[in-house]
Amino acid sequence: MFPPRPESESTRCAALLPPLFFGLAVTLPASALDLKLSGFYDLNRPASLDYDPDFCGLWIANEGPEVILVTLDGHELRRFGTGLFRVKAITLEDGGLLVGDGFGSYQRLTRDGAPLGEPFAMGGTRMDTEGMAIDDDGLIVKVEDDPARIVWMTGAGEILREIDGHALSPMLTEPQGIARDPRTGHLLVVDDWEGTNSLFEFDSGGRLLGTTPLIAYGRDPEGIAIRPGANQLFMAFDGGARIAAFDYTPTVAPGTEPPDPGADCAIS
Repeated sequence: MFPPRPESESTRCAALLPPLFFGLAVTLPASALDLKLSGFYDLNRPASLDYDPDFCGLWIANEGPEVILVTLDGHELRRFGTGLFRVKAITLEDGGLLVGDGFGSYQRLTRDGAPLGEPFAMGGTRMDTEGMAIDDDGLIVKVEDDPARIVWMTGAGEILREIDGHALSPMLTEPQGIARDPRTGHLLVVDDWEGTNSLFEFDSGGRLLGTTPLIAYGRDPEGIAIRPGANQLFMAFDGGARIAAFDYTPTVAPGTEPPDPGADCAIS
């Protein structure tokens, strides 16, 4: 797993942070999402993440034409081309991969890299798709930053609903990555350095629950993934070119116990 940061490094970094962000966790109310940093590893230009329980690893898009599968300590397991000029967004869908280039083109692939048809466009999609997740109904939940919005759409591209990021308070102006906790249905969205450099949490209905500043952990968050079986969360930061791992307690209603993590990796 991710090695802990040496105490001396932690102390030096904490000394450079404003008092609001001192330490390794930003505190929210007791019922809210709780993060505790557990470590980092370096990776160039990490743009989008998704967790794969079958491999106990992370699928990563880094704005090149390939996608990469790495273990949770950063060792590469697979790498293959996608047929797209670049990959800005990646998610698991029906046992395979769905990737998007951020320009309106998408591709479906097996986890061995075999294309499931030709690259395609989705109706109603605008530019700058930055991240994707799949909900329990098989809908694609996307974040776009031009304009800033969260979109629910069918696999065929029909838009069913959307949230305007500028209508939120605080505003979500540069959404880059999205992850969905299957236990609660909550959506976690990272807003990059040009926005608030924060994590936004929404309930399953799209209601904003709260935000968490991320400057204590890094600059310019780009991707996010959840490992529910181990209560872990991963964030990709373009600033510093690294992925941070967190111990993660999901948000629950006051007086309610956090959901059971459930089964973890299919392999050990």
